Amino acid sequence: MNKPAPKFLLVAITVVALVAGLLAGRYLLAPGADPHAGHDHTDAAPAGTAVATKSEVWTCSMHPQIRQPSAGKCPICAMDLIPVETSSSGADDGPRTLVMSESARALADIQTTRVERRFPEVTVRLVGQLDYDETRLRSLTARFPARIDKLFVNYTGVAVAPGEHLARIYSPELITAQRELLSAHATDPDGVSARATRDKLLLWDLLPAQIDAILARGDTADAFELLAPTGGVVVTKNINEGDYVKTGEPLFRIADLGELWLNLQAFESDLAKLRYGQEVTFTVEAWPGETFTGRIAFLAPDVDRRTRTVPVRVNVPNSDGRLKPGMFARGQVRVKLAADNQIFAPDLAGKWISPMHPEIVKDGPGPCDVCGMALVPAESLGYRALSPGEAPIVAPATALLRTGKRAVVYIKKPNTESLAFEGREVVLGSETDGGVIIVSGLAEGDEVVTQGAFKIDSSLQILAKPSMMNPEGGGPPPGHDHGEAPAARPAPLSLEPAQARALLPAYFKLHAALAADDLPGSKAALRAMMEVTGHTGPLPDLLHGLLGAEKLDTLRRPAFEQISDALIVALKKEPSALEGTVVRMHCPMVYDDRGADWLQATDDLRNPYFGSAMLTCGEIVERLK
Repeated sequence: MNKPAPKFLLVAITVVALVAGLLAGRYLLAPGADPHAGHDHTDAAPAGTAVATKSEVWTCSMHPQIRQPSAGKCPICAMDLIPVETSSSGADDGPRTLVMSESARALADIQTTRVERRFPEVTVRLVGQLDYDETRLRSLTARFPARIDKLFVNYTGVAVAPGEHLARIYSPELITAQRELLSAHATDPDGVSARATRDKLLLWDLLPAQIDAILARGDTADAFELLAPTGGVVVTKNINEGDYVKTGEPLFRIADLGELWLNLQAFESDLAKLRYGQEVTFTVEAWPGETFTGRIAFLAPDVDRRTRTVPVRVNVPNSDGRLKPGMFARGQVRVKLAADNQIFAPDLAGKWISPMHPEIVKDGPGPCDVCGMALVPAESLGYRALSPGEAPIVAPATALLRTGKRAVVYIKKPNTESLAFEGREVVLGSETDGGVIIVSGLAEGDEVVTQGAFKIDSSLQILAKPSMMNPEGGGPPPGHDHGEAPAARPAPLSLEPAQARALLPAYFKLHAALAADDLPGSKAALRAMMEVTGHTGPLPDLLHGLLGAEKLDTLRRPAFEQISDALIVALKKEPSALEGTVVRMHCPMVYDDRGADWLQATDDLRNPYFGSAMLTCGEIVERLK
C-alpha cells in the first residue's frame, strides 16, 4: 500500500517545475521575438508615468565622430549634443537621402527656401576721387608780346564769367593791329582787307565786342583789357603784375566745374559686371545723407600692376557747384545679372547711346547732341534685352556647401510620406547680393535647405552615405585630414566689412599660430573666431570642422586660404575703416599654379602655409591700410 507523499515534497516539486518552465520559455523563444506580441499595452502605464526607453547614442551635429551615452556638450566645440536616433536610416529613396522626424528637424533647426527664376542684382562697390573734367579745361596763352600793367585775377580759385576782365596789358603789336583795322575799315569796310584785320584780332582772343568798340572809337588804345573767353574757375595763374610775356607763354588755366570726372578703382573680379553707360551712385563726406549720380564714360584697357585694379571714369553733373575736385567718394553700381555674366538692362532695350557721352540715350540712330558722333546700339556695349523666361535660377548663398570646385545643396524632397532631404551637386555661376546663380543642378521651385545643411551632411557621413566631404560615401568624418588639398581656389565666403574687422584680432592669432607650427594655438584662435561668428552660417560651419583637425595641413590648405580670401574681399570694401596696419601677402609656392594670399598686421613676413619649413617665402602685394 503506497503512502501519500509528504507535504514539503509536493511544494518543492511545484517550485522546481515553475523555474524550469520560466527557463524554457526564455531560451526557446527565437532571437528578436517579442514576448509581448499580440497584447495591448496602450493602457499599461498611467498618464504622467515615465516609460523606459531604449539606450541612445548622443553625437555632435558638427563633429559626428563624437559618441556619448548621454546628453551633454561637445568636447570640441561645446555645442549641445543630439541623439543619433533623430536621423532615420531606414526607408529612404536614394544614397544621398536623409529621412528625419519632425522633432529631429526642430532640434537641428532646419530651415528651407524655394529657389526662383529671376534676374538677381549685385552691388559693385568702388572708391575714388573727384577731379576736373579734362575736356572742360581751357588754357589762355599770350597770342602776342605784352606787358602786364594791371592784374585783376591775382590768385587762383577765382570764379570768372565769360567776358570778365582778367588783366590790363600794353602791347605795341596790338596797337599796330588796331591801326591796321581802322585803316582797312576807313578804305573799304566790307573789303577783304577789313575782314582780314578783324579775323586777326579774333585769333588774338579779342572778343567781337572789343573789336566793335575800337571801330566805334575810331582811335587806338594804348592800354587794353584782356577778357576771359570762357567761364569757370581759375586753377592756374602763371603771371604777375609787371611781367613781360612773349607769344605762346601760358597766362591762366580756367576749369569749367559744371561737370566733373569721378575717377574710381574697380577690382579685377568686378570688371565683368561693369559696362559703359551704367549709372553710378556715390556719396561724399561733405554732404552726408545725400546721393549723387553719374554715368560710366570710360573703362581703362589695362590693369594697374601695383594695385591690381582697373581705373573707371564717371561723368558727374555739377550744375550747383557743390562737388569739388579732390573730394573722396564711395560709389556703387547696381547690376542686374543674366546667365554667362551678361548684364540685363530693360531700360536700355532697343536704345542707342553716344560712344563718347553716355548721358545721350535715344530711341533710334542719329548723331550725338554733344560731339556729333554716330550713336551705337546698346547691345553692342554688352547689354541684353531678355524675357522673364530667360532669367537664371537663383539660390540663397547660405544653401551652398562648398569644397574646392564642388558645391552641394540639400533639397526637401516633395510628395514624400516622411520628411526627407536629398543632396545634389550644382554648378555655380556669378555671385549676387545674398544669392548665387545656379547653372545646373536645380529647378525652379526646388526647396533648398538654407540653415542646417551642414548638420544634414554630417548625419549622412555618420551613415557612411555620399556627402559634401565624401562624395563616394564611407569616408572619414569631418575634421579628418584628407591629405593634400586640391589646387582649385576654394569658393569665397561672404562677410560684411564690420564682421571682418571684428574677426581680424583672432585671425592674426591664427596666422601667428600657423606660422609657428602651433596646432593647439591654432585651435584656440579658431574658438576665438567662433566667439565673433557664433555657431550658424558657412564660416562657423567651416570653423567647426577645423576644430577636429589632427594636423596643421588640414588648417592651412585650403581652409586658411578660404578664410583669408573672405577677409580680403570684405575689408577692401571699406579700407578707410581699418585701424592699424593691414598688409596682404602672397606666396607663389602654396600651389603650383597660383599660390595663395593672407593678411598680416606687420611687414615682417611669416608664412602660415609652410611654417618653419619656409617661414619667409612670399612677398607684400598690397597694403589695405
